[in-house]
Amino acid sequence: MTTTRFAPSPTGALHLGHAYSALTAFHFAQERGGQFLLRIEDIDQNRCQPKFTQQIFDDLEWLGLEWETPVRIQSGHFSDYQRVLSELKLKGLLYPCFCTRKDIQLEITRAGSAPHGPDGPIYPGLCRNLNIAEQEERLSANRPHAWRLNVDAALPFLKNQELGWQDERQGWVKAQPALHGDVVLARKDTPTSYHLAVTHDDALQGITHIIRGEDLFHATHVHLMLQALLGLPHPEYIHHKLLTDEHGTRLAKRHKSETLKSLRDSGTTAQDIRKRLGF
Repeated sequence: MTTTRFAPSPTGALHLGHAYSALTAFHFAQERGGQFLLRIEDIDQNRCQPKFTQQIFDDLEWLGLEWETPVRIQSGHFSDYQRVLSELKLKGLLYPCFCTRKDIQLEITRAGSAPHGPDGPIYPGLCRNLNIAEQEERLSANRPHAWRLNVDAALPFLKNQELGWQDERQGWVKAQPALHGDVVLARKDTPTSYHLAVTHDDALQGITHIIRGEDLFHATHVHLMLQALLGLPHPEYIHHKLLTDEHGTRLAKRHKSETLKSLRDSGTTAQDIRKRLGF
């Protein structure tokens, strides 16, 4: 069965870009007799707020969307992600990283340059070669740390696999596992990361088609690598265009883009929104 999902983070109110993504995933499933899921990705407990979770439900219901229940709330499943981390640790694919942002920036400055990925400079590997004794000493001292994926150690696990995906807009894309370097899979203040949680949950929930904005296109390289390392299925991917304002700036919470709630309060109807977005 075709299964799609919309997975917002409750760090603010939804805007038109979210509506476009949710409606795209919803209609894609409906047209194929499938199901549409809603998932709340609230692993960042410092920024996520329950009031925004409720507003997400209200906004999507107002738009006329229906979803399967119960809704998966990621913050209620940290133990699931810990089990996945343990699996990767047992394979020797993770290492603790004690670096602060300042440490990383100083190392990049000292080196004079650093390889770049889609999100900026790649982690320079300061903690990658710490020996077991050094790691244990720092862990025993309760030094704050993240857990990073050792891509060099992971590559031999992938050598017999042709990783890539057929993207509806981009065509065939060959996955580049090392594109982002040693990504963080669990943070100092959160027992997981976006990459780990979303990969696990998409497999757990049987998502067959991942429909999301093209701003997450490059994250797919990481997700295919994790799927391969964990023996998880590879869904189909559709990365849709991003909506922009009259100045050409993409809609985003941090830009205080006009929210669905403010549009609703001003008298805009759900039908108006659907028509405006091409549905």
